[in-house]
Amino acid sequence: MEHLTKETFQEKVFKYETNKEWKFEGDKPCIIDFYADWCGPCKMVAPVLEELAKEYEGKIDIYKINTEDQQELAAAFGIRSIPSVLFCPKDDKPQMSMGALPKESFVKAIKDVFKVE
Repeated sequence: MEHLTKETFQEKVFKYETNKEWKFEGDKPCIIDFYADWCGPCKMVAPVLEELAKEYEGKIDIYKINTEDQQELAAAFGIRSIPSVLFCPKDDKPQMSMGALPKESFVKAIKDVFKVE
């Protein structure tokens, strides 16, 4: 799992400073976990995402954004509570989910939103 900065986010996900309309830059759908080190529910989501990163390797990318370090990115997406998870399909608009999701919810979203088995 890769931690994104403003620069790598714009390379791999979305050039939000130059594009007004959503245009996904990645080659695979991705899940982005907006978190903070002090957040208890974030710590519950982390091992789930690590499992999913292994299970779906080569099919989806999973990124993490530390909202403390990357406050501009968090603000650009209106992150007000964490964990917040952004599901970015290749050819559709992203979908935000808030709160610590169980693994089954991630798997369902990967199938329904990304169309990945």
